[in-house]
Amino acid sequence: MRTTNGVARHHAKKRLFKRAKGYRGGRSKLLRTVKETLIRAGAYAYRDRRVRKRDFRKLWITRINAAVRERGLRYSEFICGLKQAGIELDRRALSELAVADPPAFDQIVDQVKASLAA
Repeated sequence: MRTTNGVARHHAKKRLFKRAKGYRGGRSKLLRTVKETLIRAGAYAYRDRRVRKRDFRKLWITRINAAVRERGLRYSEFICGLKQAGIELDRRALSELAVADPPAFDQIVDQVKASLAA
């Protein structure tokens, strides 16, 4: 008796089309185009998971730089002073403090200035 893989193929195609739901035009309706689109989408997703980390770090540095310049320092001086003062806060926490809690950030900047002066 001849065997076919009709059911398995149907499930495989269904799985692909389900992942491509919401794509425009043939990208969600034509099998070959769906396959190409999903491969490309996966590559972009993989790449951009790494790019997101870079983008957020840039944002945090920009926020810290802006907040520190208002208080009379440069970003590089501030980071150097943090290390000298032994303050181990990462850039994410520092940027959150600068935006959400300026008085606490002022205290950190004062400690940094004191460690740079010493």
